[in-house]
Amino acid sequence: MLISVVIPTYNRLPILRKCLDALENQILNVEIHSFEIVIVDDGSTDGTVDWLKNNIETFPHLRLFEQSHGGPALGRNLGVEKSKGELIVFIDSDLVVDKFFLRNHIDSLFRAWKKLGNRKCFTYGSVINTSNFSNPNSEPFKLQDLSWAYFATGNVAIDKKLLEKSGLFDNSFRLYGWEDLELGERLRNMGVKLIKCPRAIGYHWHPALALDQIPQLIRIEKERAKMGLVFYRKHPTLRVKFIIQYTFIHRCLWEILTFGGLINTKSVRPLLAFLINNGQSGLAMELLRLPLNLIGVRQIFREASLIGLR
Repeated sequence: MLISVVIPTYNRLPILRKCLDALENQILNVEIHSFEIVIVDDGSTDGTVDWLKNNIETFPHLRLFEQSHGGPALGRNLGVEKSKGELIVFIDSDLVVDKFFLRNHIDSLFRAWKKLGNRKCFTYGSVINTSNFSNPNSEPFKLQDLSWAYFATGNVAIDKKLLEKSGLFDNSFRLYGWEDLELGERLRNMGVKLIKCPRAIGYHWHPALALDQIPQLIRIEKERAKMGLVFYRKHPTLRVKFIIQYTFIHRCLWEILTFGGLINTKSVRPLLAFLINNGQSGLAMELLRLPLNLIGVRQIFREASLIGLR
């Protein structure tokens, strides 16, 4: 059986190199005859494509494709289209997997197929967040790493024909967020089962919080709000409203927790700086999530009002 690992990437070259090294060092089982790594570069400007082409012999499983910058949904769809495998494994380009990653996904899928009598399921692995670039695999699992998402493409494996039957990703999700969970809603409606696969471990690297990241984090929250409404308009259910935080419960919650916005990205900067300077960037990020959530919720209500959505 051939496995296709599909990875869209955009300006992530340093961590992408670690991602590829980890994939090339997989310890496989007899069911996996081979695998390919399908990289779709989404218009990177950091030299990703040139570096990959110049080092292609280092990565014998790699196949590289390019597209103009159009977002991860478009990239994943191109990756699936170009893939040759019977199974698709999605990971992000800032994920460093352990050496039994593919083996554990496939073992769990095979057991589930046998139990169900069909292939209407997907496996969802563990994602451990880390800011340790030199040794991301050393990070222990934390309470914050728990995820309640149904289908998050940071670490999933699924039958290719089943994925194609679902219609793949919606290319209208061109900004940050929700394209994978929206596909998950369609899979759920098809009766596709989620199979937890905690032993398929990926370490999601992101740089430790620095104050100069705050404008970008604000931009991401506003993009998530816009894409959240695209998600809701396709699936106008109460459950999706809760997922994207488009409820008055969420609006009241974040207004209360930030004292009506008194706790904001400007007022917390001195405390964030103190925490960061004392090696507590993780705690600083958790504090920053309070005003960021308020920004996101306010933005989604503002966007909904502009388009007359209730």
